[in-house]
Amino acid sequence: MKIAIDARMYGSRQGGLGRYIQQLILNLEKIDTENQYIILLRRENWTEYNPANSNFQKVLADIPWYGWQEQIFLPKIIKKIKADLVHFPHWNVPLFFNGNFVVTIHDLLLLHYPSRRASTLSPIIYWIKNKIFLLVLKHAARVAKKIITVSEFTKQDIEKTLKIKPDKITTTLLSPFEIKGSNNINPLDLNKKYSITKPYWLYVGVAFPHKNLETLVVAWKIFCDQYGNNYQLVLAGNKNYFYERLEKIIKEKNINNVILTGFVSDTDLESLYKNASLYVFPSLYEGFGLPPLEAMQHQLPVISSDKTCLPEILGNGARYFDPNNPNEIVRIANLVLTDKNISQKLLENSQKILQKYSWDNTVAQTLQIYKNSR
Repeated sequence: MKIAIDARMYGSRQGGLGRYIQQLILNLEKIDTENQYIILLRRENWTEYNPANSNFQKVLADIPWYGWQEQIFLPKIIKKIKADLVHFPHWNVPLFFNGNFVVTIHDLLLLHYPSRRASTLSPIIYWIKNKIFLLVLKHAARVAKKIITVSEFTKQDIEKTLKIKPDKITTTLLSPFEIKGSNNINPLDLNKKYSITKPYWLYVGVAFPHKNLETLVVAWKIFCDQYGNNYQLVLAGNKNYFYERLEKIIKEKNINNVILTGFVSDTDLESLYKNASLYVFPSLYEGFGLPPLEAMQHQLPVISSDKTCLPEILGNGARYFDPNNPNEIVRIANLVLTDKNISQKLLENSQKILQKYSWDNTVAQTLQIYKNSR
């Protein structure tokens, strides 16, 4: 069978979605020597992937995601490939693509958290574009041979919200990514690079409104006012419009000891995890939530929002708070930082939680879905 994978978002610079695509392909290479794979990449991530399995081939599809070019030109590229099946690892499936496909729907953020604050577009253009996105999402769910999702929370959400029969949806749990850093990196050099001078809380990820970082920095200010300036808050994520907006808020509210790192290499990211005192995840909505699991991998205590899928994914490996209540974030953070018995128990529990997750299982399930969808 010839399988095409839309990997235009391949790579760590695209956040969790890019890492999902990356790990899916790299692990498929390890176990599948029968099927032929065509990996569609953009020019900007072309050199990030080099096939290690002779059954895998790269094809250039230098088309931006979410735009009109995707609707018109991507189907033409796929048609030339003559694939038996296409895997779209995100909901942005071209409306006029009429081949066999499976789609991964990670969450229904578009439906539950439509926000003008998540866009730089004018109100009218945003409204039009959001309606088109919803049309594309619903079409993908309706027409796909199979839907892959990443948590039971999202599966149930798709069933209820999009009225999809449960036997069409398969949950394939993700797994924290192996971050290939360097054990030889000097923490002092890293601290100098990012201006880290104290023990620190860590957040890794994007700054979209549903990630709730504005509430986090408010909580951070309360923490500093109550307990002093003994820590720093490190927000590690690729600089963009949303982080720039957050930076303005931090300056306007005169919030100190907050570091915005910008893009962090895997080498530096591993060290940031290993040397942090606390990982905090204040998100209002998630389909899975990988960064807290990455923190657990590095023996870092985790405190997390109690919303959506997060208690399902993190179990008793995290302490939870109401993400809309800055004072509760402060209380839980201080509890974990000061009570060594609690933090140690979290670390013990987290190692058991991590045993639930395996890329071997995820990829084996995905491969079976491919076989059942031809």
